[in-house]
Amino acid sequence: MINYNKALEIIKHEIEKLTLHTEEVDIYESFNRILAEDVIADVDLPPFDNSAVDGYAIKYSDRKEWKIIGEISAGNYSAFNLTENDAVMITTGSKLPANADTVIPIEDVEVEGDLLKLQPNAFIKKGMNIRTQGNDLRKNEIAIHSFTKIDAKTIAVLASCGKDKVKVFSKLKAAILATGDELIPINEKPEGDKLRVSNIYSLYSAIKEMNHTVINLGFTKDDKEIITQKVKAALEMDINLFITTGGVSVGRYDFLKEVFEEQGVKEKFWKVNIKPGKPIYFGVYEKDERRILVFGLPGNPVSSLVNFYVFIKPAIDFLFKQNEMNLLTATLQNDLKKKDGKRHFSRGILFEENGEWKVTSEFSQSSGNLVEMSRANCLIEIEEDRMNPKKGEKVKCILI
Repeated sequence: MINYNKALEIIKHEIEKLTLHTEEVDIYESFNRILAEDVIADVDLPPFDNSAVDGYAIKYSDRKEWKIIGEISAGNYSAFNLTENDAVMITTGSKLPANADTVIPIEDVEVEGDLLKLQPNAFIKKGMNIRTQGNDLRKNEIAIHSFTKIDAKTIAVLASCGKDKVKVFSKLKAAILATGDELIPINEKPEGDKLRVSNIYSLYSAIKEMNHTVINLGFTKDDKEIITQKVKAALEMDINLFITTGGVSVGRYDFLKEVFEEQGVKEKFWKVNIKPGKPIYFGVYEKDERRILVFGLPGNPVSSLVNFYVFIKPAIDFLFKQNEMNLLTATLQNDLKKKDGKRHFSRGILFEENGEWKVTSEFSQSSGNLVEMSRANCLIEIEEDRMNPKKGEKVKCILI
């Protein structure tokens, strides 16, 4: 059994061997994708000197009064040759007249007919309220770097650079399979010792949340022959990740580890010194230039999802050069019990109060308690050698 840091490093080492493919998508379809090239500005941004406010463009002098000789609105430029006596009304974003060097905000002036007067308490300075050409970015400079995750802000820059088509990395493809005699479809009412299958839905959503492609292989009973057929079929798919839940511990009906080996999956580790999620399995399948990372997650719903958050998600983020974990340090609001040498990932509720991050974890940490997992917004990470953290101590929290 290895420790958490070692296990994560092994996964990262293997995942970075995956070949990243690229594709071109319409800018409207690029949201939340990862940029696969540096985007170069094809024009200066802004492309011309313009006004930062609604006001009046002037050629700076010590004057307090000017004659209004015209107006310019955005997209409706008119050429004016200003003297120190002249002013032109101008709207925000409008191109400046050639020899204008200052814009007075509209709230700092009074207008009487075609006469412009500076308010008694107003102050003007040469160059004020002007956005100069190329101030944001010069032509041929990098506007957005490769491996940037595209959001509304970056899409605005893409559009400003004329990128109606965007080169992005192709999505990873994952397949999910759950195992267990106790599982039934969610549209059936559980009786006796049966449980509605939930893991495939939580894992499916977790991968979709990262904007990758998921194939739901459903669930199967703890029958080695059936599981073998399912695993064999999955390993023949065009996928990057194969994620199973259940069947990887040491029980009599835990067949997956054995089946993986029989199908040619090379084990990289089995069991990690963590709680919850200790029985996690990780291996690699390689055939005909295909490479599939195989994860055998525990069957307990909470353990399965925690494993995804602390192993699979950070590994995918590492591959695409994203922030691997959204971490915050917070003050504990209650004592936590921890008497073993495992690394714990306890569910918690993180909140801000008076400018300070605080976290509470006053509910069950059972690996089967889905309801309280759904209420948590973070995992409180407690290192192997730290015992029984007390109220008031600082802890690391992984946002989920």
